[in-house]
Amino acid sequence: MSERSSGWNESSLEICPSASSCDSTPSEAHQWSALSSRIFHPRSDSGVSSLLPSDSCKYLTWHKIKQHDIQGSQLRCPRVREGPAEDDVSFTQMGCALTPVKRVLGKNKWEKWLQENWEDCTNLNISFQDLGDAYQVENFNRILRRLIRVETLWLVDNSLVDLSAIRLPSCRILNMNKNHLTSFKQLPKIPQIQHLSLAENHIETLTGLSSLQCTPLESLTLKRNPCEFHQNYRKRVFSCLPNLKILDGILKLPEDYSPPETSIFSKMCIVS
Repeated sequence: MSERSSGWNESSLEICPSASSCDSTPSEAHQWSALSSRIFHPRSDSGVSSLLPSDSCKYLTWHKIKQHDIQGSQLRCPRVREGPAEDDVSFTQMGCALTPVKRVLGKNKWEKWLQENWEDCTNLNISFQDLGDAYQVENFNRILRRLIRVETLWLVDNSLVDLSAIRLPSCRILNMNKNHLTSFKQLPKIPQIQHLSLAENHIETLTGLSSLQCTPLESLTLKRNPCEFHQNYRKRVFSCLPNLKILDGILKLPEDYSPPETSIFSKMCIVS
């Protein structure tokens, strides 16, 4: 293993006590060794100690850190992925034998509800949450259902499949890039949406796109979806969404306009 890959810095290895300490007694040498082991920690190439004071908190969600009064509406990019509470696991295993404790847990949940304060969020980024278990997805959807005032929302790379049961009544900007959507029917209800990004999903057809017709949608991004390769893709999208101005970062072009339909009667030849 090279010095670089081992995570040690040369400066941390080439530390030598003064000449006087080299002639010190064994007890003094032991004290120096103990002192150096406490002061000089292995460092990475960036110069940051591998053990940081925050290491003990890195797996906690923000509202579980004690002695702070931060609310969810004050955060822009909180970590919301979490495991099941120990008390919840106990209740599942022991049934109704812990009724008094459940009351305490209910109070704690109410305090957590008030502290999260998702209802007042207007700008929120909860991307890259690594939702690997069903209870994590359930908790994530619980938060989404509370975002009644959010206007800008980022949900990038969360392995989301179906949010059709979610309603975001005030959302104007929604980024759902790099998820697992396969249809526009799986989108949340977004009546005020103006800018929608769905790049790098698995949307194969334009079925369901008409559900966005009654919205003030101005820009739509569908890059790197299978539907992008359909014949007359741009013309079909603009035909379905007449008020759309930008598709995949490109303004509406003259060739994106559908030609006016010609009446069959105009093609008939009148013979007198």
